[in-house]
Amino acid sequence: MNKADTPVLKVQYTHDDFYIITKPAGLNFHSEESPGFVFLAEQQLNEKFFAVHRLDKVTSGLIILARHKDAAAKFTQMFTEHTINKFYLAVSDSKPKKKQGWVKGDMAKSRRGTFKLLNSQINPAITRFYSFSFKSGFRAYLLKPYSGKTHQLRVALKSLGAPIMGDASYAGSPAERTYLHAFALDFLWKGQKIQHTLLPESGEEYAQLIKHQDFNSWQTPWKLDW
Repeated sequence: MNKADTPVLKVQYTHDDFYIITKPAGLNFHSEESPGFVFLAEQQLNEKFFAVHRLDKVTSGLIILARHKDAAAKFTQMFTEHTINKFYLAVSDSKPKKKQGWVKGDMAKSRRGTFKLLNSQINPAITRFYSFSFKSGFRAYLLKPYSGKTHQLRVALKSLGAPIMGDASYAGSPAERTYLHAFALDFLWKGQKIQHTLLPESGEEYAQLIKHQDFNSWQTPWKLDW
């Protein structure tokens, strides 16, 4: 990747202990064949960061990067205890088995790096969601994970019969991007309420969704009844 191709990452929020930074869709979190999100953030801001959570390559949105080891340890504890509320936006063009509620079940490895949802609930992935139809045949989802399993939201929507558009690994319809976006963060840090939202910056269906009147109630997702 030459300099001209290197994405400039958008810094959403700066704190002495951490940054909140935007990850574009299609960018690896860690460096693989090319520089990943964390490496690019470190280069851009000339600072060493500590990753405390991650997003899949296909997913865009808000990421917290800790600026020192103490902050990283605290964030790791908070993520483990699920005291950081994360909210995601997704779009599907398939009819779901239900329009809101819970998806719960253990997850097991499936084929080619994917996962599947099981009926058992020994150590379940737990997701709650709302949805509405924003144009004929297209439905938007606001998802809140209560656990942090790999591919959790992608598997949850596939299990509802509504795979995410662009998510080829889970039988989603072809699209110019995978329609999964880390939309909002809500947590308490040293007594300060941290609440941030970031509208998706790519995807024609997202552009239509955020203009829809029903989207207004999702603008402050932490105020909804979870």
